[in-house]
Amino acid sequence: MVVLKDIFKSIGLFPGIVDRNFIYIVSGLPRSGTSMMMQMLEAGGVPVVTDNIRKPDKDNPKGYYELEKVKKIKEDSNWLKDCRGKVFKMVSLLLYDLPNDRAYKIIFMRRKMEEVLASQKAMLSRMGKRADDISDSKMAKNFTKHISSIESWLESQDKMDVRYIDYSDVIAYPAESAKTINRFMGGGLKEDNMVSAVDHSLYRQKQAAFKDDGLK
Repeated sequence: MVVLKDIFKSIGLFPGIVDRNFIYIVSGLPRSGTSMMMQMLEAGGVPVVTDNIRKPDKDNPKGYYELEKVKKIKEDSNWLKDCRGKVFKMVSLLLYDLPNDRAYKIIFMRRKMEEVLASQKAMLSRMGKRADDISDSKMAKNFTKHISSIESWLESQDKMDVRYIDYSDVIAYPAESAKTINRFMGGGLKEDNMVSAVDHSLYRQKQAAFKDDGLK
């Protein structure tokens, strides 16, 4: 049975969970907490876009929330037309390839560099793969340079509204973080559910440190 609320919503006169004028993206470096943020948003009521091709494992037991189409967005972005009012995950390097003919809201995850590197190493080890023959300090410098460049670029983009979220803040203050994220998303999310989605047991790289080339 169609009710008045449904009619109003169908013609854009009734607010939904998020603003359908925007495409929502969770981004950041690999292993920066993007999957956790996707879990929070899904728990809060945001429709997520994922193909579930990459299955959960020990590194991401609650899922990766990846979408293969994202990797080829430079060649094909037609699928974005179906993503308004929804959220998908995209590694920061690919943000450059987003077409500038539509509006985005981007949650960009920040995490301590030593924790990012430790998490990446642990994941590669569990996969039976060797890390690239590059020192931790060199990798950190490369990542830091990339983050500085992408943040400067994002600041110059008039179609991209960005909110930076610190991974450790979400872990330490999930309720406050959920409130901040909800406000950025438009105010229609279920904050209690978002808080419940934060799993402190998965913060396995806390206080990680490296001795390689003096990186601490």
